[in-house]
Amino acid sequence: MHPRSLAKTQSVERLEAESVSAARVRKPLYEKRRKIFPKRAEGRFRRFKWLIMLVTLGIYYLTPWIRWDRGSHAPDQAVLVDLAARRFYFFFIEIWPQEFFFVAGLLVMAGFGLFLVTSAVGRAWCGYACPQTVWVDLFLVIERFIEGDRNARMRLDAGPWTLDKIVKRLAKHAIWVLIGVATGGAWIFYFADAPSLLKSFVTFEAPPVAYFTVAILTATTYVFGGLMREQVCTYMCPWPRIQATMLDENSLVVTYNDWRGEPRSRHAKKAAATGEVVGDCVDCNACVAVCPMGIDIRDGQQLECITCALCIDACDGVMDKLGRARGLISYATLSDYAANLALATSNRAAAIDPRRVRDANGAFVDKVRHFDWRIIFRTRVLLYFAVWALMGLGLVYGLASRDRFALNVLHDRNPQYVVESDGSARNGYMVKLLNMIPEQRTITLTIEGMPSARMRIAGQAPGDGRSFAIEVDPDKVTALKVFVTLPKGNLAEADAGFTLIADDPSSHEQDLYQANFNRAAPER
Repeated sequence: MHPRSLAKTQSVERLEAESVSAARVRKPLYEKRRKIFPKRAEGRFRRFKWLIMLVTLGIYYLTPWIRWDRGSHAPDQAVLVDLAARRFYFFFIEIWPQEFFFVAGLLVMAGFGLFLVTSAVGRAWCGYACPQTVWVDLFLVIERFIEGDRNARMRLDAGPWTLDKIVKRLAKHAIWVLIGVATGGAWIFYFADAPSLLKSFVTFEAPPVAYFTVAILTATTYVFGGLMREQVCTYMCPWPRIQATMLDENSLVVTYNDWRGEPRSRHAKKAAATGEVVGDCVDCNACVAVCPMGIDIRDGQQLECITCALCIDACDGVMDKLGRARGLISYATLSDYAANLALATSNRAAAIDPRRVRDANGAFVDKVRHFDWRIIFRTRVLLYFAVWALMGLGLVYGLASRDRFALNVLHDRNPQYVVESDGSARNGYMVKLLNMIPEQRTITLTIEGMPSARMRIAGQAPGDGRSFAIEVDPDKVTALKVFVTLPKGNLAEADAGFTLIADDPSSHEQDLYQANFNRAAPER
């Protein structure tokens, strides 16, 4: 080892960190939780997590305030779940209740997208974008700002209840509660006009369900993000238990490369002087100290690991101080790891000797496998992506080609028909015209078939006829009571029924309904 590197080894601080949540030391659920005080990490993955946190929180808190002009007959909130009107608005897209399959398809896409991401880069969702991860990161920012970094928080937690400790704890928990209130408040704004609801909420004029929802989400955000933290991921979340089915030997996961790190040594200089074999790991516990899950990645793959990669940042910082190559902890595939381990152990015939993976100059030999980004685009991932993309294209095509006008007809059940004084038969129908655009339409309602039949619409133009022009309100359902009458001498025409046609001449949209006409059985 180079003398300069040996000298630097002595300057690396060893952190007293213990992997309290590792499987080998974890106790049953009913044991009192041992607190984790993660140290703040610095590096490219930590910066990427900051970026994801800002983007996701920004989307969540700001989206209800984005305006989108849909005209005077529709709300101007860009994203709105209007339960009263039974509509879902998403910018230029409007979903009616009977079109809920689009929302279901989007949820299926999201689930399949999770499979796609996991098969390619492991639990990246858990480590970067999961709401639990994002809010825990946010709560940790507040905790570090008030109580200090890891060592200061540990001293404060172990110390007596002084005025300073009480003030800091009250301030921290008060801000956590405010974040919970903001989280619940942002959620209810997705279900009503945000500015109007905010005004009624602060003046205590909002519906009780709004206050109840905010209270529930405040409590869950505070408990999950502030108090339970890693316990939610370890005990409550089902994804760690099923994600293994999505992984294969070429999936990227956070890996401790023991083929170059072992044997560990806290005193590399003394070990080198005695001729001992020394790996790159100096057993500083930096990777354990920054882990928000309280595990030691050097124990191998674990259910608790969310692949946030903060241990990579911590280890890379130590390697930089020692003048050694980064990547002792890295994103790696099982196939690459196994090949390098076989190289360091002579095909598993001997103990790990990191000298087998290096040349005389200390550089890695050519046989050592390194990360190749092309491994992401393998057959399995491309197949997942193709299915996911086809689902998305199907939804887009369905949205683009769907009708924005529909006709619904329901025959009266009681009575099914009425015999009038002149012997003619009359049937009643409830007709609903669905105008799914924020513009008024003139719809022509016409009978086709049963040539002798006449139609009358209650509340519309007086008299009977076979065709009527109906004014339909924008973005609403217009309900009509329609009566169809067949003269006594032409009752045989009822056997064939008739077709009710609703047509919009301006947009050329048309919908049909094949209707039955009930009458008394003919006399024999």
